[in-house]
Amino acid sequence: MSYYDRVKEAADHVRARVPRVPEIAVVLGSGLGDFAGTLRDSVSFGYGEIPHWPASKVIGHDGRLVAGKTAAGREIIALSGRAHFYEGHDMATVTFSIRALGLLGVKVLILTNAAGGINTSFAQGALMVIDDHINLMCTNPLIGPNEDRFGVRFPDMTEVYSKRLRALAHAAEPEAKIKLEHGIYVALHGPSYETPAEIRFLRTIGADAVGMSTVPEAIVARHMGLEVLGISCITNMAAGVLPAPLDHNEVMETARRVRSQFVALLEAVISRA
Repeated sequence: MSYYDRVKEAADHVRARVPRVPEIAVVLGSGLGDFAGTLRDSVSFGYGEIPHWPASKVIGHDGRLVAGKTAAGREIIALSGRAHFYEGHDMATVTFSIRALGLLGVKVLILTNAAGGINTSFAQGALMVIDDHINLMCTNPLIGPNEDRFGVRFPDMTEVYSKRLRALAHAAEPEAKIKLEHGIYVALHGPSYETPAEIRFLRTIGADAVGMSTVPEAIVARHMGLEVLGISCITNMAAGVLPAPLDHNEVMETARRVRSQFVALLEAVISRA
């Protein structure tokens, strides 16, 4: 069975279980999966129940697909957890869920993540709208034969993160009662955190936040013509910014602390999208 056929089988399985497939989907990063639990009239099932869907085994990633309504009544799909390149998956596996969402008919994709703060003006717990990204994962999810049913061979990446959606996020600040940061997200494949020297280099080339996900998903989404918004939760300051070692528990704790702000922001953006 071809990769396209596997993606289609997964999409067809979800379509059969979700009465009405929404046009908006959200991928929830480390510690941010609680948003899925706020959806009303929801249908929820584990990734293991969907044919070919990659498991999500990292702490803070539930590994569930939830389709339901936000408080404002917008129907969405939320993916609570993702597969990561550093787990040993290839890029086709890492981006499988995005391919399936595209075949389902999703038009707007909101990608969220927990990230390390490189910009020293950011506070721990800040929410950053991704204006652009730098891919330092040493690979690209589009490498290999192109599947024309997904998209063109050489997709344009001038505007990976939609100006329209970024403007909506900005407009949502008063409703969500937060002040958003904006910046450039740089993706490395991990799983080790970066060294202080690497962080100084990343700051020099223009990065404001660093993480180990999101960029492959954004590239694939644009390849399929989806409109993308990226939001990083600055759950820790990157190596060398503060005189303390990095710990994944800190990532999870900060994500829990900003849960209400994060949920309010997503609700406000989705209501306008």
